[in-house]
Amino acid sequence: MRETLHRTCARVLPVNASGQVLLLHGWDPKAPKSPYWFTVGGGLEEGETLTAAAVREMLEETGQRITEAELSAPLGTEDVAFDWGDWHLVQRQTYYAVRLDDAGGVHLGGLEPLETGTIDTWGWWTPDALDADGSAAGASLTDMMRAAIVAVLGGDT
Repeated sequence: MRETLHRTCARVLPVNASGQVLLLHGWDPKAPKSPYWFTVGGGLEEGETLTAAAVREMLEETGQRITEAELSAPLGTEDVAFDWGDWHLVQRQTYYAVRLDDAGGVHLGGLEPLETGTIDTWGWWTPDALDADGSAAGASLTDMMRAAIVAVLGGDT
């Protein structure tokens, strides 16, 4: 039986000029043969705001420095529950978009110890390509990607 952990999370969808979204690739440490693509982000630290957490997570998980002012308005908030490691996570997560055209310095060097063995790469994805691949972490991910592209680039996806 996994311990239930409730948390509030900020998630970031970096969008480039081509309408692709930067995602991370990883897996539940108890199910390494079932990898998936997911957004940058994670739980708030004590006293932290959603936007401050988004900025911190972006730096930790990609090495990219952004500011709170560069984040879009919230794209949406959802409640999700899933298993990861020893926990059953119950999360309220809020999504933000940010423009990121230069990914030359993206790296995974700032990952927390629990993440280093379960995140192996990053990549640029369009929502349609991720839908076709079938490896999104959750059912709403590609909808959030589309919303992020519109927030950053304008127009329709």
